[in-house]
Amino acid sequence: MRKGRTALTATAALGVVIASSLLTGCGSSGSGDVTLKLVAADYGDSADNSSQKYWDALADAYEKDHPDTKVDVVVYSWEDVDRKVKEMVDAGKAPDMAQVGAYADYAAAGKLYPVSQLLSVPVQADFVGEMSKAGEVGGTQYGMPFAASTRRLFYNKDLFEKADIEPPKTWSQLVSAARALKAQGVTYPFALPLGGEEAQAETLIWMLSNGGGYTDNVGAYSIDTQQNIHALNWLKEDLVTPGLTGPTAPARLNRTPAFKAFADGDVGMLSGHPTLINMAKAKGLDYGDVAVPGPDGTPKSRMGVTDWMMAFKQGGHAKQVGSFLDYVYSEKNVLDFSREYTVAPVTVSASDVMKAAPQDKALAPFIDELAGATYYPANKTSWPEVSAEIKKQIGTTVGPNGSAAATLGRIQNDAAAAEAAE
Repeated sequence: MRKGRTALTATAALGVVIASSLLTGCGSSGSGDVTLKLVAADYGDSADNSSQKYWDALADAYEKDHPDTKVDVVVYSWEDVDRKVKEMVDAGKAPDMAQVGAYADYAAAGKLYPVSQLLSVPVQADFVGEMSKAGEVGGTQYGMPFAASTRRLFYNKDLFEKADIEPPKTWSQLVSAARALKAQGVTYPFALPLGGEEAQAETLIWMLSNGGGYTDNVGAYSIDTQQNIHALNWLKEDLVTPGLTGPTAPARLNRTPAFKAFADGDVGMLSGHPTLINMAKAKGLDYGDVAVPGPDGTPKSRMGVTDWMMAFKQGGHAKQVGSFLDYVYSEKNVLDFSREYTVAPVTVSASDVMKAAPQDKALAPFIDELAGATYYPANKTSWPEVSAEIKKQIGTTVGPNGSAAATLGRIQNDAAAAEAAE
């Protein structure tokens, strides 16, 4: 190129113009500018609050102070975003950044920047500690948490008042409350969504409550433990078999219709995340939420969920990506996103602000419970496969012919084999 610029022939000069045009089409403005590509998931529930609007406004604000960097954001639905990113990576056209549901496969393949090569020290240190650890593979953080939530037990205050009952604190109190609600003719005294949409979450809630979970203290799969078997047997014997979970079999009930039924006033109790707050308010439902009950009171552990931001090395834009992500994770922008989409923040600074702010009162209990929460084993490349098997099989354990011990044993064997193959 430099030789072309010093050539005196018209042909060479024309070649330079053409070459410059081609470079512009490949992400450079021809003047040293860099264009970053971000693929993100949509947290909105309508065109009016699509995440595309949020990211476009944030990118515009960033570009005003960083004229040499452009940020091109494409937002996809949660049904499509992971597949879209995989297709881009497989085609050799990885985006600079992706905000999706999992990161471990790309980290294990050596395709991601370590977070320490991107973020400033204060920004990286501001992540909630448990979330940062969940983003590590081999002791190095590759996944940056992005939007979080936990689960609490939502209940319909009007239905509880009619049944003359109080929000349950223990498993036995939950069963008693469900019986009272059924006696009042409530369609779903306790909704138990173990359908394929999010069965891995509903299952983990009750496993953790009983001191179980998907992994042990050293991170190995421990799916068929006695604590987990007992939790599923309790759901089956004390709630499903007596008809306290409503007309739809748990294996066929998904989270979205369960939430809708709650907002419509047809559910007495169910475990829910902050999205349900907006749904209930939109329908004018008088609801309350309390900690998920434990066998004897306080649950042994609580479930936390976070999505992930990651940065691919292919584009070679570590400096620009790091600068933009520092901006993304600033206190103001984390607060703006969390409030716009009713999710818990992933940074300590934003969490402290929201826990103290009257406007965020409804979210404060969810934020509090994220401290010390247990997360999916997202740092395992085998987790997507194991999660898919849980979604497929777990609902049968509470059915008439279901066996928690047998089903969890099969999933454990498959998970151990998948982990060994990592």
